[in-house]
Amino acid sequence: TLFRSLAQYIAGMGFSNVGLGAVHAMAHPLGALYDTPHGVANAIILPTVMEYNAPYTGEKYRDIAKAMGVDVEGMTQDEYRKAAVGAVSKLSKDVGIPENLKDIVKEQDLDFLAESALADACCPGNPRDTSVAELKELYQKLL
Repeated sequence: TLFRSLAQYIAGMGFSNVGLGAVHAMAHPLGALYDTPHGVANAIILPTVMEYNAPYTGEKYRDIAKAMGVDVEGMTQDEYRKAAVGAVSKLSKDVGIPENLKDIVKEQDLDFLAESALADACCPGNPRDTSVAELKELYQKLL
């Protein structure tokens, strides 16, 4: 429909203006190597990368937690960051997204995945600088 096309167009404009970060950078090679649907890969990876990025996000996670229905009144920064990650994880679980990559990723592919993610055009948009070793650790956490 026209409205769906318009929504996709506006989303694309937003993506190209802000960069997407490590979540998308890590999802792309999963699609390439294992044919994992991009949205599913992003949803699986998102909570882990949110935890990783949390110290570099200022107060943004408070807004995420609030948008997810969490009462953040009186919470410390660490508490609302954890609450935001928890709410995102719960949403994924509620809609049937797998909680990890253990049925998708092969251990022997971790180096390739991490190298590919770091080289991905989305990676520089991540709020926290990263490395192949750190990206590999993130993938390993998801196994």
